[in-house]
Amino acid sequence: MTSPPPGRYRVTLHAAGRAVAHGWWDPEETARRKLATWIGDWGRPGARITLTDEETGETLTERPEPE
Repeated sequence: MTSPPPGRYRVTLHAAGRAVAHGWWDPEETARRKLATWIGDWGRPGARITLTDEETGETLTERPEPE
């Protein structure tokens, strides 16, 4: 038995230059709510949190925003 594919929208937490946590959701609105939660829980100096559309490969949001 195989697992269903992950959702289209991926939220990733990066720390110390590497990905340390991922989550996938459908629809996009759910992923954006999760992004906000992750920013509140994990957004601190040195951390980066991204929301990516896995279908297009586009980074939709990144916190902190790139300079």
